[in-house]
This record gives sequence, structure tokens and C-alpha cells, in this order.
Amino acid sequence: MDKENLEFFASCLSGLESPLAEELKRLGIKRVRPLGGGVAFYCDVRRALEACLWSRLASRIMLVVGRVDARMADLLFDDVLDIPWEDVIAPGASIAVSAHGSNDELRNTRFTALKVKDAVCDRLREVRGLRPDVDTENPDAAIDVRIRDKRATVSLDLSGASLYRRAYLAPDDGAEAPLECALAAGLLAIAGWDEIAHAGASLVDPTCGDGSVVVEAASVACDLAPGLTRDRWGFFGWARFDEHVWDDLLAEADERFERGLAGAAVEGTIDDPGSARPNLDVVRFAGASTSSPAIARARGRAKRAGLRQAVSIEAFGAEGVVGLVERVGAAAARAGERSGHEAPVGFVASVLGARERSSEASAQADASAFVAAAAAAPAGSTFAEAGGAAVEARFGAPPHVRVVLGRDRVAVEALVFATPPIKATSVTVPDPAGGAEHRVEVLEPASEQFAARLFKVAKERRKWARREGVENYRVYDADLLDYAVAVDVYAGAGDAAGTAFLHVAEYAPPASVDPAKAQRRFDDVLAIAPVALGVRPDHVFAKTRRRDKGGSQYRDAGSRSYVTHIDEGGYLLEVDFSGYLDTGIFLDHRITRQLVGSKAAGKRFLNLFAYTGTATVHAAGGGAVETTTVDLSQTYLDWARRNMEANGFDGPEHSFERADVMAWITECRRKPLRYDLIFADPPTFSNSKAMGKRTWDVQRDHVELLIGASRLLTEGGEIVFSCNLRSFKPDVDALARYGVVLENITAQTIPHDFERNPRIHQCYLARRP
Repeated sequence: MDKENLEFFASCLSGLESPLAEELKRLGIKRVRPLGGGVAFYCDVRRALEACLWSRLASRIMLVVGRVDARMADLLFDDVLDIPWEDVIAPGASIAVSAHGSNDELRNTRFTALKVKDAVCDRLREVRGLRPDVDTENPDAAIDVRIRDKRATVSLDLSGASLYRRAYLAPDDGAEAPLECALAAGLLAIAGWDEIAHAGASLVDPTCGDGSVVVEAASVACDLAPGLTRDRWGFFGWARFDEHVWDDLLAEADERFERGLAGAAVEGTIDDPGSARPNLDVVRFAGASTSSPAIARARGRAKRAGLRQAVSIEAFGAEGVVGLVERVGAAAARAGERSGHEAPVGFVASVLGARERSSEASAQADASAFVAAAAAAPAGSTFAEAGGAAVEARFGAPPHVRVVLGRDRVAVEALVFATPPIKATSVTVPDPAGGAEHRVEVLEPASEQFAARLFKVAKERRKWARREGVENYRVYDADLLDYAVAVDVYAGAGDAAGTAFLHVAEYAPPASVDPAKAQRRFDDVLAIAPVALGVRPDHVFAKTRRRDKGGSQYRDAGSRSYVTHIDEGGYLLEVDFSGYLDTGIFLDHRITRQLVGSKAAGKRFLNLFAYTGTATVHAAGGGAVETTTVDLSQTYLDWARRNMEANGFDGPEHSFERADVMAWITECRRKPLRYDLIFADPPTFSNSKAMGKRTWDVQRDHVELLIGASRLLTEGGEIVFSCNLRSFKPDVDALARYGVVLENITAQTIPHDFERNPRIHQCYLARRP
């Protein structure tokens, strides 16, 4: 392992992958990649220790030690034995191994853990002359093994216990307490609290429960590292742990907390620093409750966190909340005047644990669902908790908040005042699994028609998909004029197997449509779609498409990445539902890719304008003896390489070329390189800076492209050419003059789920007679 570029994985609650990735970037970690259930990243030892100390959103941080063969127990043992454990496990450190996942040969996780433990011990005995002690309860070094299909990832847990178990929790706090901390941190991250807090904002939680939200909010504002007072870490058993670096990080964190706590204070005097009830006029973070035990627990957490001078937990009913808001709001105003920022008062209310949970596992699942729903829920519902009516009466309008409805609980979150929401109505949505009907709040009564249409089409489409073995497909494509969106269903694969995703793209409305009304309709689509299709709200990804002048190149508002995998025809393909406008695969080309695969056996294949290389994967899987993948974007070329490697196509016979396609063809014609099968799916228009002064226009430039590509064909070779310009007209005569013959195969390449839009693309076979 490169000492300066180690690989790590930070796990987190589902729905927090993107906020966690942003948190790691703020810590100075540059190579960050969100995945399902966590974030992969690369950094040196110091940054890794810093992430353990400062991350509020990660559950655990794992050092990836190696990936090994898990087809058989003996192969697993041999590969683990070959890992240089002397560079991973500190001398004298005790170890323990835990295993997760299984396959046909390794079905028992205890057996898997035992084989790995034996391999580690044998390696260390061979190198050091002494086997490490095994301590299954409190090991110095905890080794984690996760099997997926025929491979296993072996990691060292640098965290030890979960990072969600904050130091301010009491020893007798139950198993759900760390999840409450995670929920609070996630809720605040989703709401952008870090930026708001450092502008001098105050926060009031009128239904604070055990105080997790208030304490986490104050911790952020006061720059308190979550792991500052933690006394046991998994990296203590890491061979590369540097005690001097760790001491420096702790000293820096101490100084930052001192400065942060001083900066969070407002002008005034606390009557008695040792009192359980600070003066509210000088407190920026407050919670209210009617439960004496809850108040005691919340105050205890604030005290153990070292935040009692900034946090107050009080006994208030509905009317008392207004006084609490006003007093803390005044403190925020004074802090804002001093800092030069406008300092709003934020409200946060959340009901956590509104029902009895049977196990820590179910609590974890509920927590993930809560965070996911909070991330996806649109603003615009009225604050319905006890203090809401009183706040509305005092300030003339309700706070603008999010209401998250879970299966067995209601959770309410809010931050910062805004305009009163539009009064909502509700529509009936059938349950896709045949259960009881759902009532979904919407902003437009006409959205009931959209709900009915979506459910009807989805029912037919599911039957078709099962019959045809299709897992990723379009279920709705602007079927109703007023609801101009495309809704695509994806089925996760690999680590995401069994998980459904929705990708919702809004086509920008014409100027004649009221933008506010269009936004309300789109919000209704996002509320209805997950219910009608049975998909978790955190797995719904929404984007807006806007046409640029002169073509169908689109702009997107931009978002954080959400990377996972899907299966198409037995191939594992990477998709990003959130980082780009498109996901990394064009579903309307499903049949086209199958066509490429069926023609590729024994042939040399060339993919031009390759995008993420999905056609190359099909060609390699179809038996191509060589593949060449060409694209101007290094990002997409790397993506294509990952797609190929994920399917075992990583040999020297598969090459990847970053180049302007037209220039590359010109250069290639001077060489003896020739191909039996070429796939070209160019964009409609491109003015990429990497092309210099040139631009690309498929209508203008397709003749030059096809003539040039045809000169790279072997005798009897052919080109599969497609484009998505609806008005495209091939210049058959010009091509014929250069010996290129086109056959229009568009009709046979349009899948059933795109039949409503037969001009979604055009497809041709090009040959030289």
C-alpha cells in the first residue's frame, strides 16, 4: 500500500452518503467517492486519523487492506496469508476477525472468520516469530471481512466502537442512543446547519426529547470534534498509527473547541456557571420538553459534552415555547450584530423512537429510513408539534418546515423561517404490493390524474419487464402534457442488490406555464412516484433538463454523486444517480447494446464517443477478441474502465484512448489498425474546451465521421451508428459517393418502454460494399 495514498471506506446511514462525502472533502480529503452505504476515499495516515476524530456522519472508518479470492476456503486462506500483515497490525496488538456475507462455498461467517484469523496469525508468526493474541471482546485491532460473490474485501476497523456512540452519551443509554445521535447529525447536515451556525444562528428544539439535536447543533457551532474525549480507538492497533501525529490533532482540536465555545457565547452573564439552568439571554441553543426524565438526560448530555454554557434544556409547554424562542432569538440577534451577520433563529423538532423497537437492527433500519426521508422530503408543510400553534400565533405565520411521515412514526424537522406554505390537499395512491391505499399530500388537485396514470403504466411495465428479463426501464415519459417528466426504474445489483431506485427527470416547461405551478406539479410527482412504485424516498433522484440553444444538450442544476451498480443482461454496470444529468447508461439503447454484443464474437471492436463504455462491456461479453474505447472525457473513460473491470475484462486486449474522436480517426487511418465492428453514438452537439476551436454538430459532421470510420473497417466490417437528434436526416447521397451504404434499423432498436417516443433515437448500420 502506498503510504501517502491508502484506501479507506467510511460507512454511514443510508441517505447520508453524499453529505458524508462533502464532510470528508472539507477535511481536505480530495479523492472521495460516495457508494451505497458509505464513502470510499484515499488519503494518508494523518488525514485518516483526522477523519476518525472529526467525522459526525460516519459510523465506522475502515482501512481497506486487500481484496482476495473467496471462491473456496483454501483460496481465501492463501490470499489472506499473502497480505503483509506485519505492515498492518502493530506488534503486540490483540486481534479479532468478524465476517459478513456468504457465497456457495463460504456459507458460514464463523468459519470464514476462523480461516482469515488463522491466515493472519500464521503470517505474523512466520514474520515476527509470535502469534498475536485473539481477543473477541476488546481487540486492539478488529479485522473485517466482507464477501461479495467470488471476492472478499478485508479491512481494518480504525474506529473500534461505532463513531455514532458519542462521548456525551451516558453508560446506561440504550442501543438506540447512538442512532439518535446519527439522526440528529444527519438532519443538521441535510439542512446545511454548518453554514447557518457559523453565521451566528441560534437553534430551538421545542420537542427536544433527550437533547441529541440541540447538543449536536451546539457541537457544530462550537467546533467540538465528536471524538475529542474518546479514549479507545481501533487505530491504536494499527502498525502505521503515529502517536505524535495523533497528539498534534488532539491539541489542535482542543484549541478549536476553546475558540469555538468562546465564539458561540453571546454578551451577557450566566448567573451561576455550575447551575443546571443557565441564563437564557446568553444561550444560543435551547430545547424544551414536558418530560422531567428527558430534561434530566438532555442536560446530562450537554454537560458531558462540555457545552452547558451554550445549551439550555427547559421545561416548557406550548405557550412557553414562544418565550423561549424570543429570548434565544434576542441572543442570536446580539451575536449577529457582533459578527456582522444576520443571525436567524432556527427551529428543529423531531420525534425519534415514537414506537417500541424490537432490536438494534430494526432501530438501524428505522434510522436509515428517517434520514432518507428527511433528505428527500420537500419543504412546505406546517409545523404541527405542540409549540407550533403558539409560534404561529406570536409571529403571524407558521415556520416553513419539513414533515417526514415514516411507517410507524411521524418526524418533523425545521430550520429557519420562510414564507407560509401553500395549503395542501391529498390524493389516493394504490399500493403496488396490493396493500391498503395510501393518502399522499399534494399541492395540485390535478396530480391525482398523474398518480392514476403512473400506477396503471407501472403495473403493465412490471409484467413486461419480468417476462423479458429487463430490470431497468422507463415507466413514464411525459404521458400527460402537464406532467412533463420521465420516470425510470432501476434495480440495484452487487452491494445494492434488492434495492430499487427511481430517476425522475423534469423537462423544462415552456415560458407560457407559470413557473411556480410547474414547480408544484414537479413536487407532487416526487411525492407520488415513490409511493406508487414502492421505492424508498431516499432512492428517488430528481433532475431538471433544460435545452441549450441549438441542440439537445442539457443543463442540470448539479448535485452530489450517488454511485451504485445495476445489472443489464448479466453485466454489472456502474451508475451515478445524482452527480450528472444522465446516470451513465442510456436505457433507450438497451436493444442496441444487445445488438453490438451479438455481432462481436471473434471481432476487433471500436467504441467511438464511448461515454461510460457500456457498449464495450457488451462487446467484450459477446466475445470480442480486442476492444478499443475512445472518448474525450477522462471522467467517462475512467468510468468505462471501471465498468470493464467490474465484469472481468481487464486484460491488455482492452485499451482506452482519451482523444477528440475526429482527430483520433484521422490519426488512426495512418496506422494499420483496423476493426471488424464499430459503434458510434455521438452527442447531438458539443463545444467542449478540450476540442479547441472546433465544435461538434451531428447533422453537420456525421458524413465526415462515417466516412472516416468506414476507412477503419476490415473487409465485411460494419458500423452501428446512432444519434438522438429527432430531426436528424442522414446525407445518403454524400455517403454513397464515398462508398458508404446506410441501412435504417431504428424501428427494431426502440424498446417497448420507449415506444411512446419512437424518435427517442435513430439507428443505422453502415457498411462498405
